[in-house]
Amino acid sequence: MGDEIEIPEVDSVAGSGVPIRGNDIDTDQIIPARFMKVVTFDGLGEFAFFDLRFDDDDNQKEHPFNEDRYQDSSVMVVNSNFGCGSSREHAPQALMRWGIDAIIGESFAEIFAGNCLALGIPTVTADSETIEALQDWVDENPDGEIEIDIEAEEVTYGDETIDVTVDDAQRKALVEGVWDTTALMKSNAGAVRETARELPYVDDAAIPEAE
Repeated sequence: MGDEIEIPEVDSVAGSGVPIRGNDIDTDQIIPARFMKVVTFDGLGEFAFFDLRFDDDDNQKEHPFNEDRYQDSSVMVVNSNFGCGSSREHAPQALMRWGIDAIIGESFAEIFAGNCLALGIPTVTADSETIEALQDWVDENPDGEIEIDIEAEEVTYGDETIDVTVDDAQRKALVEGVWDTTALMKSNAGAVRETARELPYVDDAAIPEAE
């Protein structure tokens, strides 16, 4: 019998926004490699965009994550090819632990988007003109609410409702609450063990017993 693990359905996300402008922001900019030598992901949030936020003497640079008006923001608005570079899962972990619940952008690196999905963070897309208008609105309305309707593929802010695109597989996983594959494996541990025992090339000694 599997352990009952409830994975929340993510059909909508709402919160104030934070604009992160620039194309090709890679995972090393999101979380520099030297901060990846951790046993757990706890505390990674404070190091998000660290080298873009601080100089060599740890003095603050100009960056939205340093601004008081964005400290409670949970919806990040980015440009093209966000999350490119190495496939480090620490990048979305750092953003999530900073407080980000969803990301709206022009486009995302595929592996980065997959790592976000594994945390229940939607990555939704729109064209560059639409994104630029949203970034400008967030800049002028830092406390304004942005609502993302995953299933309807719409984003509402101010008096505007815009069409966005959510990858079909991502939308299905989020809306149906099957995005956390680790939890799914745990909840079906019994079935996994039974299948493993039926495979001729798996040694019984390698199959973990139920906890």
